[in-house]
Formats: sequence, structure tokens, C-alpha cells
Amino acid sequence: MPNLADFIGSQIVPKTDLVMIFCLIVCGFYYSFKLSFVQFRMLPFVFKILTERQDKNQKSKDHISPFAALMISTASRVGIGNIAGIATAITLGGAGSLFWMWAMAFFGGASAFAESTLAQVYKSKDGQGFKGGPAYYIQKALGIKWLANSFAIILVLTYAFGFNALQSYTMTSAFEVYYKNIAEAGVSFADSNFPLIIGAILALFVAWLFFSHHSLIGKVSSIIVPIMAFVYITLAFVAIVMNYEFIPNVLKLIFKSAFDFEAIFGGFAGSALVVGIKRGLFSNEAGMGSAPNAAAAAVTSHPAKQGIVQSFAVLIDVTICTATGFLVLFSTAYFQNFDANGQPILKALPLVQEAMKSYYGGIGLHFVSFSVVLFAITSLIGNYYYAQANIKFLTNSKQVMMIFRICAVAIVFIGAQLTLELAWNFADLTMAFMATTNIISILLLGGIVKKVMQDFSTQKAMGIDPKFSATKLGIKNAECW
Repeated sequence: MPNLADFIGSQIVPKTDLVMIFCLIVCGFYYSFKLSFVQFRMLPFVFKILTERQDKNQKSKDHISPFAALMISTASRVGIGNIAGIATAITLGGAGSLFWMWAMAFFGGASAFAESTLAQVYKSKDGQGFKGGPAYYIQKALGIKWLANSFAIILVLTYAFGFNALQSYTMTSAFEVYYKNIAEAGVSFADSNFPLIIGAILALFVAWLFFSHHSLIGKVSSIIVPIMAFVYITLAFVAIVMNYEFIPNVLKLIFKSAFDFEAIFGGFAGSALVVGIKRGLFSNEAGMGSAPNAAAAAVTSHPAKQGIVQSFAVLIDVTICTATGFLVLFSTAYFQNFDANGQPILKALPLVQEAMKSYYGGIGLHFVSFSVVLFAITSLIGNYYYAQANIKFLTNSKQVMMIFRICAVAIVFIGAQLTLELAWNFADLTMAFMATTNIISILLLGGIVKKVMQDFSTQKAMGIDPKFSATKLGIKNAECW
């Protein structure tokens, strides 16, 4: 099995990403100014929205609460990239990469608001619950059926197969140090059979989730994600407190590296600017068309409420990214990780494991492995949920859904056995098409997004709980409103 660090390190800025990165940046800037930085103005309402009680007449096993929708989208956003990807960005692009991740999250929250608000406006009935996402608003609002179908197919391929295979592979890689130690101890079958064992266990677990009612995914995510995020962020905070005297030096290092223009223009593709922007955009997924599939399923009285909640999800993601960045930068492992030529010795998971060992001893290594397991599992859940919503857009056939679920479980098992450079390159290409299509769509629908946001703000200013009426605002094809 190839080294994960080499695998991730080789994927810095593929050419297929450049157009997508540009589009994501433009979208974040456009909506931040068009909506007067709604991602920050509306944050005070987040916790009230998340704790709203559903009307007794609307309660159903098919319904997903705003909190569950937030956890599903956060489950997909928060994955192995928040550990391995951040460590790689810092070692290859420099400490300044962290600053540019913050910058992308700052503007990305507005894109997240726009796409999730649109997903709510144009959602459809799904039994007694709801379904929706970019494919739905591309068809209903723009009237481009073939593009909506293409988007749905590409998303299924990207998330259910490309990304879920990658999550499975990475989770197996996290156990490499353990099963190699067992093999070296004389258990000859361990090195070759452990990926099979881990893949089989993981496949059985996801089969239980994938073949259960979709609300179970929300319930599982609602338990695992907040616990995982809280513990991980807490340990990072403790590590910073343990090394508080380094805070000025670390912050200085971050900002100096971020604005080292000689390094930026001297090696643009591998600079802190480009690596940080790419890592930030890909981690928070704002504008990429994934999170709206979860946002649409939430039961809420106004579409803007779920837009606000999904903006908050970007903040959660960047907080976890920052936790990993600080874990690395405050450790002795980071400064000892460069050879005589200034090249990093360790990247990705090994560096984070070494950093955690410097704080917490041997238990730190085990904690990183455990975190990777949870991060991978929650990402598998979120990715599957997105793909399932788009299968439902393409067809109502129960037979097709059954075949899809079987294939989704199979790819999790297969992913644990394979090297995935081909799968990653494929997902990279399909993701570029998916994100670019979504961005162009939500930019074209900017007038509707602003109209919905203003309606929410007006009702809030009147001191009432906002209720949405598509007819009142002159919005067509909003069948659930």
C-alpha cells in the first residue's frame, strides 16, 4: 500500500481545479457583498433556529430537523481532509496556508447561504419529508432539465463512488502502523489480510446505515459529529494552552508566510496562497453543490433559516481545520520536520500523529487514528446522503435505489483494498464540473436569493418568526411553499 503522504502530496493543484477555484472565489465575493455579509449578520439567529421545536402536526419519521441537516452536511464537510489535508497544506504551502483557509471560509459562508436557501425554496416532497438540492433548483428555477440530470449523475459518481472509496482507503491507511507491527511480531497474515478485515467491518456498518430509513443517517450524524468535533477542538485548545508562550511566534509565522510575495510569485502553484485557498475551498465545500442536498431535507418555516444554518457549518469546518493547523504548528514535530534542503520529511497523517505524540505521548497517536475513523465514517454518511438525494431526483424506481445501495456498500469495501490515485483524479474532474455548474446556477439566481433574504430580515425586524410564502414574493415552481 503506497504512502498516504505521497498520495496527497501529489495532488496540490491539478489543472482541472483552476477554473473551479476561480469560480468559487468569485461566488463567495459576489454573495458576500450582494447580501451584505449575511454569513455574519445572521449568526446570532443560528442557535435559536437549531433549537426550534417542530409543529406537532408536522412531526413525522420522514422529517429531518434543522440540527440533523446541519450535522449531515457537517459530516461530509468534516473528513480526513481536516486532518491529513491541513497538515499537507501547511508542510507544502507553509504556515500561511492557514490564513488563506480562514479567508476562504470568511467569504464562503455567503455561498453556502445562497445555495442552501435555494435548495429550500425549490425542494420537493419525499413521502412525508422533503428532498432537494442543486439538481432541483436547476430544473425548477432555470428550466434546464438536461443540465439538472447531468449534475445529479456527476454528484452520485463523485460522492458515492470517488470520495467514499477515498474515505475508506484513508481509514484503512490509518491502521497501517498497527497491522504492520502485528505482522512484524510474527503474525504473517496480518499485513495482507487487515485491509480485507477493516473493509468488511466498515462495509457491514455502512450497509446498516445505507439500507435503513434516511432519518437514521441524521440521527447517527447528530450524535457522532458534535462529540467528535468537541473532543478534537478541546484537545487542540489544551495543546495551545500547554504551549501558550509560542502564540506570538506562531501567529507571526502564519502572517509572514501568508504574505511572503516572493515565495508566492516564485512558486505560485505550491505557495501558501494557492494551497491555502484550495484547501479552504475544498474543505468547507461552500458553493460546490453538496450541502444543499441536506439543507433541502430540513423542516423549517423559512428557506433563509437553513441558509443561515449552513453558513454556520462553514464556521464549524474552519474551526476544526484551525485545530489541526495549531496542533501541528505549536508542536516540536513541525519544526523538526524539514531536512537540510528545507523539504518536509513527514506529511499528512504521520505529521499529525507525531504532533499529538509530542503533547500526549503514545495516546496521542491512538487518538489521531480514532479521529480518522470517526471523520471517515461521518464523511461516508454525508456523502451517501447527498448521492441518495440525487438518485431520487433521477428516478423513483425502488429497484434502481436498491442497486445503488448495494454498489455504494461495495465501493466502501473495495476502496479499503485499493490505491486510489485513479479514483481521486476521476473525482477531481467530476467535482470540477459539478461545482462549476452549481456556481453558475446560483449566480444566475442571485435575485431570488436576495429577495428571500430580505423577506426574512423584514419579518425579523417586525419581531415575528419569519414564515415564507413563494406566491407573495412572486417565486414560481416552489411547490412546498
